[in-house]
Amino acid sequence: MMMMKQTEAPIALIRVRGDVNLTGTVRTTLDMLRLRKKNVCVLHKATPTLTGMLRKVKDYITWGTLNAETEMLLKKKRASAHESVFFLAPPRKGYGRKGIKKSFVVGGALGERHEKLNDLIQRMI
Repeated sequence: MMMMKQTEAPIALIRVRGDVNLTGTVRTTLDMLRLRKKNVCVLHKATPTLTGMLRKVKDYITWGTLNAETEMLLKKKRASAHESVFFLAPPRKGYGRKGIKKSFVVGGALGERHEKLNDLIQRMI
């Protein structure tokens, strides 16, 4: 009996904050994640290495799981030379009430959003 590999939804990472006052390790990690500019979205698979990198740059990005509908819309509207890098516009009506210096849990824009990331991406397309 052959086991089918279950496909997981990709994790979308969006850089929220700019380059000012970045430490060397955070800048290097953002480069490895291909998040070199503000409002750039990158798709990755969930791995333990990615989890460690997210922990390091959690104060500069937001992330969550991407549903199929948003992924198709993203690829249709904002495709670049690389298939998994997307240049987005700033979100309509902003990132949130508390801005880009607070975590999503307390009403800001940073950190893990789970499924709510799809709403943010649709406002940025």
